[in-house]
Amino acid sequence: MLWVLLLLVASGAAALSCLRLCLAAAVVDRARDPGDVELTLYETAFLAGGPHRVADLALVTMHLRRRLLLAHTGWATVVDPEGRDEVERTVIHAIGPAGQSLIPPIRAATAAAGAVRALADRLVAAGLALPGGERTDLASAVRTVRGAALLEVAMAGAALLLPGQEQGHGGPLTTEWVWFGLPLVLTLGCLVIARLEIHPWDSWASPTGQRLLDSYAAPAGGADRDVLAAVAVRGVGAVDDPALRAALTGDGRAAHRGPHL
Repeated sequence: MLWVLLLLVASGAAALSCLRLCLAAAVVDRARDPGDVELTLYETAFLAGGPHRVADLALVTMHLRRRLLLAHTGWATVVDPEGRDEVERTVIHAIGPAGQSLIPPIRAATAAAGAVRALADRLVAAGLALPGGERTDLASAVRTVRGAALLEVAMAGAALLLPGQEQGHGGPLTTEWVWFGLPLVLTLGCLVIARLEIHPWDSWASPTGQRLLDSYAAPAGGADRDVLAAVAVRGVGAVDDPALRAALTGDGRAAHRGPHL
């Protein structure tokens, strides 16, 4: 009856992992009515893609409005040193006194700056964004449930390989598969419900913020505004200009070529 011990291990893993996911989801899903909230582009960018999306939006905004030049080689050059908001001033500060810098360190410094943290804190306080810990806990809980499901399959396979198993209809083997199927159904069902209710699991937005983001309508304002709204929602992949997209998606390998424009 060694298979009973394997079943207990599989069942315990299923129960504990599903309980952890339920608790994490309960903490995250503090639904509240956001009222007539009108998201700014920076807020939209954070909810859709987090701090790095905010940095990308600021870089594209400054490039389109001729306050910054982003070269396809991956360099940024300051044209107008007067930022129009705190995030833009953070970008200029990240570039440094030389007025030129590679884009990846600018993006990283801006994403970690106080201006973006303050934006995140406002969205968390409004119930539209998830605190970092809760976001991490939810993603970790989902991975735990997936791991439990794999463990159940492994335990069932181990039980199948135990000596003395009979293959007859209605025999011990059939009974074992039925019992091992119960925790597997529990974990898979938990994942399905979680996907319907709280997916995407690694979202920066809370369920309330995600609903607001799903209903987001880009403010009117011309072609540049359309590009900025697309970057806020979908990221730099939404940029049509190949040179600008290359500047933003480069990995810094252009450093040896210098800041050519």
